[in-house]
Amino acid sequence: MAVAVAVATAATGLAGTAFAGPSTGVERSAASATSNATVVVEAARTAAFSHASATGVSHGDELHAQDVLLDPEGARHVRFVRTHNGLPVLGGDLVVHLNRRLAYAGVTRAADHAVKPATTSAKLTAGQAAAKAAQAAKGDASSAQLVLDARDGAAALAYQVTVTDKGSASTVVVDAVTGKVRSNTPVADEFLSPKLIDTLRKRGETVDPATGTASGSAGLVGSGVSGATSYPATAHGTGKTLFVGNVGLTTTATSRGHYQLKDPSRYGTEIRDAKGKYTESFGAGTKFTNTTNVWGNGKTTSRASAAADAQYGVTKTLDFYKKTFNRKGIANNSKAARGMVHWGNKVGNAFWDPTCNCMLYGDGDGSVFKKPLVVLDVTGHELTHGVVEATAKLEPTFVDSDGNQYGEPGSLNESLADIFGSNVEFYAKNTKDTPDYLIGEKLGLAQKFLRRLDHPSLDKLEGTIDYWSPDTYYTEVHAGSGVSSHAYYLLAEGSGKKTIGTVNYNSPTYNGSTVKGIGRTKATAIFYRALTRYMVSTTDFHDARVATLKAAKDLYGATSTEYKTVDKAWAAVNVTAANTPAARH
Repeated sequence: MAVAVAVATAATGLAGTAFAGPSTGVERSAASATSNATVVVEAARTAAFSHASATGVSHGDELHAQDVLLDPEGARHVRFVRTHNGLPVLGGDLVVHLNRRLAYAGVTRAADHAVKPATTSAKLTAGQAAAKAAQAAKGDASSAQLVLDARDGAAALAYQVTVTDKGSASTVVVDAVTGKVRSNTPVADEFLSPKLIDTLRKRGETVDPATGTASGSAGLVGSGVSGATSYPATAHGTGKTLFVGNVGLTTTATSRGHYQLKDPSRYGTEIRDAKGKYTESFGAGTKFTNTTNVWGNGKTTSRASAAADAQYGVTKTLDFYKKTFNRKGIANNSKAARGMVHWGNKVGNAFWDPTCNCMLYGDGDGSVFKKPLVVLDVTGHELTHGVVEATAKLEPTFVDSDGNQYGEPGSLNESLADIFGSNVEFYAKNTKDTPDYLIGEKLGLAQKFLRRLDHPSLDKLEGTIDYWSPDTYYTEVHAGSGVSSHAYYLLAEGSGKKTIGTVNYNSPTYNGSTVKGIGRTKATAIFYRALTRYMVSTTDFHDARVATLKAAKDLYGATSTEYKTVDKAWAAVNVTAANTPAARH
């Protein structure tokens, strides 16, 4: 995830301003969103400074609103990023909570200290910092920007530099006084970690998922435009995908008998062809057009086949968030979701790229990965990283020299992507990719899945863990994701043996307890509300427990079965109030 802070306007033009609906955490836009948001933002900002001992704001701080949420019971939540004496503060994000009368009701904050750097005089020049960043990330550095880094117990003056190399980018933070590299974080969040790719290579295992075997159609099929009198017009076409058979796709008729793979009913969501380039500019991609409104042939011999999978996955993900939470687009701003297939040369990965603000799909490296990574739950997983980027901005705590990420906030990010990615499958109900609590089950791996939510440690490739321990901080984020994914599964489905669809599950518990699930719908509502209201960039598993308890209290009450089951589910993965670490990372 990107470390960069994007400072938005404080009071007006808030992208993603949303209002919670009746009782499920669903968000609905209000006609007076801008004026209402302005009042709420000013009340929250005033409350933050009035309760400085709790919120950690201090003289010289400015709070810039990123999101405003109003809940049906009357609570208000304003997410802020911070500058201090004009400098962006890394780890300075916070959410101020208000009651229906706009009185202060609490705070969720990333930094547990005031932002007071020991010095504001840099010893390194911007050029020296850029050179150190380029050396650390092995690429070309952009200009260095002065920031305050408040992510590690104290605020330090630092330079933030973006370093790019052959289509990849890293955000490097260099101490402006000592020259030490404080962090080096990949901007894009890859579906497959360097550690996993290395494991597969050492095992000699290839990933070659079956394609072109699915047939039949789902949804609208055809190429006509009924009664079109002007163009562009909405059309209904067919995607002949690699992995989910023939599916209906809403497309754009650009003129009579000419079509573009662009969905006007979903904000203009579109997939383009990168044609082997490492570009992070969506505009540099080539539009998919044809005269039949049939996209692909179910095989990799057609460049449009992967595009059909990607477009289907992106639109189903958008529909899941819209129908479940009334979230209008990935950033909740009614803007298109975009993606490019055939990205780079022999790239065996797929990822959400904040620079492009889109999905990028490689074709496989030809050795370990034989096919494009355009399966449905990969898209749902990666687009959820975009949702996290637009909300809590959960970040890894540290990254090793090989690019593997560590730390509980990063693990929680991966977990949420798996949780909501599996929910996209349940929403799509595609008979060629039956819904389940497995991630990457269509990739063709020898162990039949990449990760699973019910019993994470059955994943031997990544060494995913079932339960929290102090060592979780040092666990690679995909492996560490098992803690909260397991808690979610237990909350939704409960412990023990269970068959759902065609998959047999058997979820254990750390303390030998029996957990009775509250159902996937309620569990998902709780985790979504926790993400959007009560999580910030440094949220760890114990913080996530508190966040989901607050969300359950909001939705169902503090004495409800749902609230009590949230507590039981976290205890069942060894996350309790009693074992909260005294020294938090």
